[in-house]
Amino acid sequence: MTWMCYRFSELSSLQLYDVLQLRAAIFVVEQDCAYQDIDGLDMHPDTRHILHYSTKGELLAYLRILAAGVSYPDVAIGRVVTATSARGQGLGHQLLERGISAAKSVWPDQDLYLSAQAHLQRYYQRYEFATVTAEYLEDGIPHVGMRWQASAEHLKSS
Repeated sequence: MTWMCYRFSELSSLQLYDVLQLRAAIFVVEQDCAYQDIDGLDMHPDTRHILHYSTKGELLAYLRILAAGVSYPDVAIGRVVTATSARGQGLGHQLLERGISAAKSVWPDQDLYLSAQAHLQRYYQRYEFATVTAEYLEDGIPHVGMRWQASAEHLKSS
């Protein structure tokens, strides 16, 4: 299995197709949520894309990381998705760990933010994200804003 971290300009056309296909399959079709997934933020020069392929070449997991100020004041993790065929194998945990690690590597000392589906709060809390907003609807699905504080990481390593 292969993990990759790319900027938009480094993605091949096949990889981009795989990403868009996986996001549409899960966020639009499975979650029955019509929204504008292709939002222009994928192409931002600072955006990072984490992809995980099976040995057979199937994209199994993906997330994107946006630089601070692109969408939120903090560095933002979003579009976190695992293919239906790969669920229940711990891949989501590996994906999030790699996403946090990549964000910390590129933007050390920066807080991380994500807009989490409300039912996944406990999942993200395992990674020290704290809920920082009241519940709100995003594309018809209850969400909460969650933040991981870089300063808390520094306190732990002291």
